[in-house]
Amino acid sequence: MSNYHIKHLEEYYQVYRKSIRCPEHFWEEIAEEHFMWQKKWNNVLSWDFSKPEIKWFEGAKLNITENCIDRHLATRGNKTAILFEPNNPSELAEHITYKQLSERVNRFANVLKQEGIKKGDRVCIYLPMIPELAISVLACARIGAIHSVVFAGFSATALSTRINDSDCKMVITSDGSYRGPKTIDLKGIVDEALESCSGVNSVLVAKRIHSGINMQNGRDKWLQPLLDEASIDCKAEIMDAEDPLFILYTSGSTGKPKGMVHTTAGYMVYTAYTFKNVFQYKEDDIYWCTADIGWITGHSYIVYGPLANGATTVMFEGVPSYPDYGRFWEIVEKHKINQFYTAPTAIRALAKQGLEVVEKHDLSSLKVLGSVGEPINEEAWHWYNDNIGKKQSPIVDTWWQTETGGIMITPIPFVTPTKPTYATLPFIGIQPTLMDENGNEIKGNQVSGRLCVKFPWPSIARTIWGNHKRYKDTYFSAYENKYFTGDGALRDEVGYYRITGRVDDVIIVSGHNLGTAPIEDAVNEHPAVAESAIVGFPHDVKGNALYGYVILKDVGETRDHNNLRKEINQIITEHIGPIAKLDKIQFTEGLPKTRSGKIMRRILRKIAHNDISNLGDTSTLLNPEVVQSIIDGKKNADNTNW
Repeated sequence: MSNYHIKHLEEYYQVYRKSIRCPEHFWEEIAEEHFMWQKKWNNVLSWDFSKPEIKWFEGAKLNITENCIDRHLATRGNKTAILFEPNNPSELAEHITYKQLSERVNRFANVLKQEGIKKGDRVCIYLPMIPELAISVLACARIGAIHSVVFAGFSATALSTRINDSDCKMVITSDGSYRGPKTIDLKGIVDEALESCSGVNSVLVAKRIHSGINMQNGRDKWLQPLLDEASIDCKAEIMDAEDPLFILYTSGSTGKPKGMVHTTAGYMVYTAYTFKNVFQYKEDDIYWCTADIGWITGHSYIVYGPLANGATTVMFEGVPSYPDYGRFWEIVEKHKINQFYTAPTAIRALAKQGLEVVEKHDLSSLKVLGSVGEPINEEAWHWYNDNIGKKQSPIVDTWWQTETGGIMITPIPFVTPTKPTYATLPFIGIQPTLMDENGNEIKGNQVSGRLCVKFPWPSIARTIWGNHKRYKDTYFSAYENKYFTGDGALRDEVGYYRITGRVDDVIIVSGHNLGTAPIEDAVNEHPAVAESAIVGFPHDVKGNALYGYVILKDVGETRDHNNLRKEINQIITEHIGPIAKLDKIQFTEGLPKTRSGKIMRRILRKIAHNDISNLGDTSTLLNPEVVQSIIDGKKNADNTNW
């Protein structure tokens, strides 16, 4: 047997060494013993980071849904595959067995085919966290269509950009969604988005909030009647190992979002193997990841990773604060959750509420706690460890990215000794390295640098949809023959890694990667705005919040600045979504610029951080005097209450 389930530290080191010495042999063993293939591969791996070109399990044929559903039917047909917990706690939870999941995915797949969707077509999914979201993802995979899930908090503009970029033929949505006490008109957002999307032929609409909506004749169809008519049998399309499985958009530091393409076989093998080990999943465990399937965490660790292991995976529609801040803990108690995977933002928000909301719930079922989305700060780590895990449930502080497809650096619970704020050791098969600014590898421990990976792993994204040059330029041009993560990291005396944050203009707010360029573009659309610069600053709940420096066209603009701030945030909400709103907006007469016209964001970051003791050399700036005027004007941004 290959080492599919690692149980102690010595075994981790043995397996890790084997995975580094003979990666092809290692991953071949894992792939052969734990998955269902229609045809075996001719070659395990070919790669060239200079192109960049990566192929795993070349020549293999498979369908990922046979591995996530069909192969479990004989032994786990009546086991709960997806446990749906609705937004409103008085609505009953829904247990969908593997047998029911099989029938519902097949019905949905047949509807897609009936609507003209074929292998290779792109389907945009814009749904709340209801079972139809997971089912539609799997239905696409069943017939070889490429799914592109867009988080249902994005605006119509953000949605249309993504639909057009990958030329989607269909959109799957719902009449609306619940979010805590609010409802959101998702269908209205889709209608607005589709005004500028000529390629979409059909829109399938699930009923969730039962609101009155517009249905466009010939284009829009209610989903349920179509499902009712469809057959529960649908033969899985046989896919090539390197056929695209999905596109998922991630914020770029410049310009439009990047459609990361993940392919079929390597992604399946890696997400399944990481899920099993990082969460130490056992057969009857109930696993809950609180993410949204609109993000990579939901793709890999709500849908594909858990289901490939025959797990019970929880889908939660709501928010941690509704109907009160005890909701997460109430769900843990109600469903006897064993593994709980959430974001530091949620942990910080919950830690502010006092312990009485935690202590009224029985959390004794918890075995493993996870953290994802950004590095977890020490205070939140200790609160989580002490009050949720009761110092019995190890915290896996996982580092990975949309681009990596799966978890890259992480403790393995009960195997790796944990250390607050450290993601600890590379996962099996991952070869991280730290680089200096001159392109040299930094050897040894107690060092810091830019985090790169020097060997491919099975779930690495293969390209950016429609723009391979951008893929190469973004990830493979900074350091020769290495994947550059865009993150800085330090390595301590025992070789543990701590992620120190982005080195480019991407800011992680509440676990969401937000590129500053698209936000600045939105701000600059306000008729009164001449120019803007966005930086992050520390926030005790979100981790980082957004600080905007804005130059007005008419410096003597007499309008109420608070109204201007509201208007600017409204534009951001319309273009990107409410997650990108600015917490602070400072109106300024100028921005610090180099002689070549580049904004010195380093200085703006320091001012936003209240760290003005050492701004470095400002004499080389085109306009050094502007720095002091920004510092003097900062109090006006701080004292706003809008």
